Amino acid sequence: MEFLGISLTEWIGYLSSFFVAISFFMKNIIKLRIVNSLGCIFFIIYGVLIDSWPVIITNAVIVGVNFYYLFINRKPHRVKADEVQP
Repeated sequence: MEFLGISLTEWIGYLSSFFVAISFFMKNIIKLRIVNSLGCIFFIIYGVLIDSWPVIITNAVIVGVNFYYLFINRKPHRVKADEVQP
């Protein structure tokens, strides 16, 4: 299946890259980890489609790290000194 001369597999690769790239522009670490994880999940799907174990393994590890920091090792948000109201 193709759209604009690009295969579905390639579209998934582009979508993956898009989400990972967008995550680097985020200031909120929680949103960054969620968007980055979404990109990595698409990269895992892409890796399966192109039968590339390095792509699958690397992105699975990154999703695992993001999951760990999002759900297991949750630390309370630290308030900066300039955010404290008198």
